[in-house]
Amino acid sequence: MIQKTKKIGLVASSALVVGNMVGSGVFMLPAALAVYGDLSLWGWGLAAFGALVLAFVFSTLGKHLSGGSGGPYRYTISTLGEFAGFFVAWGYWISVWCTNAAIAIAFVGYLSVFVPELEDNRVFAAFMGLSAIWFFTWINSRGVKTTGAVQIVTVILKIVPLILVAIGGMFFINVNYLFTAAIHSEGSSDIQMIIAAGTLVFFAFQGMESATIPAEKIKKPKRNVPIATMAGIFIAIVVYMSSYISVAGVISPEVLSKSSAPFADAGAIIYGDAARYWIALGAIISTLGALNGWVLIQGEVPASIARDNLFPKLFTKENKREVPILGIAISSVLASVLMMMNYAQGLAETFKFIILLSTFSVLLPYLMANVSLVLISIRLKLKWKWGFILLATIGFLFSVLAIYGCGQEAFYYGILLLLAGLPIYLWMIRHKKNDKFKPR
Repeated sequence: MIQKTKKIGLVASSALVVGNMVGSGVFMLPAALAVYGDLSLWGWGLAAFGALVLAFVFSTLGKHLSGGSGGPYRYTISTLGEFAGFFVAWGYWISVWCTNAAIAIAFVGYLSVFVPELEDNRVFAAFMGLSAIWFFTWINSRGVKTTGAVQIVTVILKIVPLILVAIGGMFFINVNYLFTAAIHSEGSSDIQMIIAAGTLVFFAFQGMESATIPAEKIKKPKRNVPIATMAGIFIAIVVYMSSYISVAGVISPEVLSKSSAPFADAGAIIYGDAARYWIALGAIISTLGALNGWVLIQGEVPASIARDNLFPKLFTKENKREVPILGIAISSVLASVLMMMNYAQGLAETFKFIILLSTFSVLLPYLMANVSLVLISIRLKLKWKWGFILLATIGFLFSVLAIYGCGQEAFYYGILLLLAGLPIYLWMIRHKKNDKFKPR
């Protein structure tokens, strides 16, 4: 008897979107943005606008081009062919395991509230980060239904402390803290600082497309994927901006820039010292919930390419619960290596570099998603064709601006990682031409 595949519904898929966005980004960003002063608020506005536009793009694609799992990869290969599709998937996959490395680092940062030794002992810190990555690798091996259930619980638990800080902080805001002058690096203008801040902030919105990745495992995907995408982005924008203003408004920029747990520190000011611990606990739950969702995604992306014979077949290898377990495991190995390689720089610098590298890597898929929407609008003669084309144009320009904001270091390493995929693509195409693999 063939076991029927269990699928997740609208609530779980919405939780996947919210859970993947509301994770390490929002909990660590106040410290990373402290040097940008009042320009960080403009950065938040820029990032929120771009994220909203891109969410509409993914929502529209999910409704009109629901041809299986893979999200941006599936949309690109359907409109632009195999070469573009492969590099979109390759870039997105890089971004996902980079994100998991960053989430593990954020988890360790908030865990240090309870275990202070983690701030000074980098070996111990790296071990705890590895433990988080591999625990959720095991959770995801249990099947998508288990992953969806965990995601619903962690989303509820992570939203509560954010809302409490957002509401309570409004009564303690020092306006001078919010409107402190930015600390400019040599030769940088206000516009450049806003773009740089917006790019950092945009990391917190990555995951808006999460419901499009495992589309085949979602009930009624043409209905639920667009709804989950838009619901997720609206929830994230409201929670993000209100809670960030509270944190940045109650902690001085000088103290904030050195904080390893800014929300916990803000909670202590608002509700008393005891609050530092339960806010930190909420942040820990948040980062772990995001890690849970992204580990699911890191297996689905390479599996989707491999089913189209553009990636080694081992990535399609599933366990008895229909989980692409080898793809998840290999991705977790890469995330672990990246995290350990960069821990020598210290938590704050490591986190900043990894989120910029992750953001750069995901921008190619976002760029191509906009192109796909233009082509689909023309090909299918959609009712709101010109509106969708305008929307995609704005999304494309925002993505280009965000690439500029990633900076030279992330751009350099990101390009090297993208080019590393070329030999794999050429090898797979050669084997396809030799008929060693059969198309799906």
